[in-house]
Order: sequence, then C-alpha cells, then structure tokens
Amino acid sequence: MKKSISLLLAAAMAASALVGCGSSSTSATTAETAAEATTAAAGESAAETTVAAAADAKDIDVLNVAFVPSREPDEIVTATEPLKEMIKKEMAPLGYNIKDVNITVGTSFEAVGEGLAAGTIDVGFIPGNTYILYDDDAEVLLTATRDGLSIDSDSAKDWNDQKPTKPTENQVTFYRALIVAGPSEAGKAVADKVNNGEELTWEDLDGLNWGVMGPTSPAGYVYPALWIQKNFGKNITDLTHVVECDSYGTAFARLAQGQIDVLCTYADARRDYEEKWNADYAMQNSVWDDTNVIGVTEGIYNDTISGSKVSTVMMDEDFKAAFKQAMINIGNTEEGKEVIAIYSHKGYVEANDSDYDSARDAQDLIKALRLGQN
Repeated sequence: MKKSISLLLAAAMAASALVGCGSSSTSATTAETAAEATTAAAGESAAETTVAAAADAKDIDVLNVAFVPSREPDEIVTATEPLKEMIKKEMAPLGYNIKDVNITVGTSFEAVGEGLAAGTIDVGFIPGNTYILYDDDAEVLLTATRDGLSIDSDSAKDWNDQKPTKPTENQVTFYRALIVAGPSEAGKAVADKVNNGEELTWEDLDGLNWGVMGPTSPAGYVYPALWIQKNFGKNITDLTHVVECDSYGTAFARLAQGQIDVLCTYADARRDYEEKWNADYAMQNSVWDDTNVIGVTEGIYNDTISGSKVSTVMMDEDFKAAFKQAMINIGNTEEGKEVIAIYSHKGYVEANDSDYDSARDAQDLIKALRLGQN
C-alpha cells in the first residue's frame, strides 16, 4: 500500500510539473504531444495505483472520536457533524475504509481522558493540560494552530519597544501569558525599570498590587505563577497584595483605575480591550500608551488531538500516520476550517510530547500550591 501511495504521489508531482511548464513557439506541437503522452502515462499509473490502494485498503468498522465539553454539547455535536464524512473521505485514499465515525462529547474533560485511557475512545480533542494527566495511556498526535501575533519574544522590553501587537497570518501552536503594568505610579515605576534594561527584583514584584484570575486559569494564574517561581524562586502565593478578578474585563477596569498595578493575562488581551479602555474605562490615552509588559511566560501550547495507546484502531501505526495526515488535510480546507472553528482551531500540525513539558511543570506547580494551602 505504501509503495502504491508513493507511485500515486510521484504521478501527481509529475502532472503538476507539466502544468507549470510552458512551451516555446518553435516547438509547441512537439511539447503538446509530449505532454499528452506523459499525462496519459501518468493517468494510467494513477489508475493502477488507485486499484492497488483499494485492494490493500483496510476496513475499520468504527472510529470513536470525542470532544471535551468546552462549549454546549449540542452545539459541538451539530458543528462537528460534517467531520464524519470528511474523515472518511480523507482516509480512503490513504488506505483505510472507515464505515462509521462516531462523534461524542464527554461529560467532562476528565471523562474524555478516561475514555482514551480505557480505549473506549480512539481519538480525543483535548487541551494540553488534560493530555498530560493521561499521557501514560494517550499519545499526542497533533497540535491545533491559531493566529499568531506580530511580537513573540521572551523579553518584556521587546513587547514594549514593538507595541502595539497586531495579528498575523502566520499560524502558531502556542500563545504566551503576559504580566502587564498599568498607569498607576507603582506600575509606571516597575515598567521604567524594564524599559531601561534593569533586572526586576522580588521586592519590586512584592511591592505591587496584583490582579490575577482563578487558580486554574493558564494565562491568568498558572503560567505567571510558573514565571515567578522560575525567575525569583518564590510562589505566587508569597505575594503580599493579590486580588482575584472574576474576568479579564474586571481586571482591565481595575488596572485602568489604579486599583491594581499589574495584571496577568493572555498575550493579545490588550487588543481585545483596546476600545473599552477608552469607551468603558474613560481613559484618555490608548491602552498601548498606558500599559507596559514586565513579564513574559513560556509558551502555553494549544489544544491537542490525542490518540489512545490501548485502543485497537490506534495501535496500528500506519492508521495513526494516515489519520494525522487526514486531519492536517481537513484543516487546510475551507469546509474543514468551518468545522474546527467551534474550538477556535485554524488548522493542525504534528505534535511532540516534549511540547507539553511546560504544561507538566505548571501542573506540578498547581499540585504544590494546593498542598501548601491544605
């Protein structure tokens, strides 16, 4: 089957090369005749390989796919219904005839992880944090992509020198969290140190009023906590003045009013609150003039498509490779993009388990913080 697919690809490449070639006016007839002959040969070769592929194709009775309930389950089921036929269509030329694609939505994130671990679910669309909890029995196959930003740097000063951030057409597999200082006197003072190239101290951080999200928020709490630990050897719980905000909107309002000096948020949040900064929070300057970045976290990797290590279907390495290619293909079509938009996915790329090491560090930190509070 692999040989047949290779021949088919070779024929397709040859045909593509012919389409891209022009012919001189002195030899047009000869070139056209040669092109017709080569195209015919390529067609015969493609037909032969198609027959060979069909002969070698494996039948799969059912592929069980599950989504986590990050949206209303009925909404997810409706939006992903077209994915069933898309998967069948893409897998057929790759050597697998899937009779039925069963799509379900788990009752919880953990329920999908448990299904992958038990082998009752073959493929799960799950966040990175869920994946690392079940990576003994699940394998990350693909990482979702999202729109990138014009700035992607570990340096806080770079974010300030190159602001405002803008979206790009480049697709990325992760996003960052930022610690953003506001227009309060303390906020300006710490931002000045960063922009002057000076290193921040723990005393600098501890002298600020912090706005954070709930303790399970990756960008609003977990990854900033990891940044504090790795750079200052302290826990976020060691900070003297911390306020938990119920939303990013509340956090930005408090930042504008000077109730907090810094907030923890996702990298493109200021773009989302740019208009509200003036219209709702009554600020005279733009959010870009009034705020500066003082800290940048590691990349927070996007959602995964993960496969069970114990389900019969996913134990077939060739099937696994074909499925990854099928989902990449689907993510490259307009129809496919409409389906995966339910999770704000733009497409998919191959993933590595090591991509999620920072998520493991974050998970360990959460456990340590919880133990410390008990």
